[in-house]
Amino acid sequence: MNNPVHHRKAGPRSWARRCATQALYQWQLTGEELTSIETRFLADQDLGKADLDYFRELVRHIPAQVADIDTVLTPFLDRPIEQVDPVERAILRIGGYELMQHPELAYRIVINEAVELAKMFGAEQGHRFVNGVLDKVARSMRPDEFVERC
Repeated sequence: MNNPVHHRKAGPRSWARRCATQALYQWQLTGEELTSIETRFLADQDLGKADLDYFRELVRHIPAQVADIDTVLTPFLDRPIEQVDPVERAILRIGGYELMQHPELAYRIVINEAVELAKMFGAEQGHRFVNGVLDKVARSMRPDEFVERC
């Protein structure tokens, strides 16, 4: 997964999500122990710009809750979760986790961050898939945020 130059300045949480996407991708592909992946990322990656606590939360909690997250995502997927591209699967799991566990984050922020990650790391049209799935998840989980306002 390349890390191309991006058009907007990413904040510490965005950096944490970027690094967590890479760590979760690696975990999904290798099945390696998360503690090893986390330790290597903390030693090797440029995490100076990242919110390290948030990176650790994502890398530790998403795998621990992966069954619950996948249960939330599955009704909105057009194929089994295992058949979703591993990069997009990692991004969807981060977005699903944030929608479930961080109600203080507006759904639009969660979706925008996920779309940006998909544009950066995913397949050519992967960001559209990620946007569509997370929008449906958000509408299902947070209907109050979608109430029309005059």
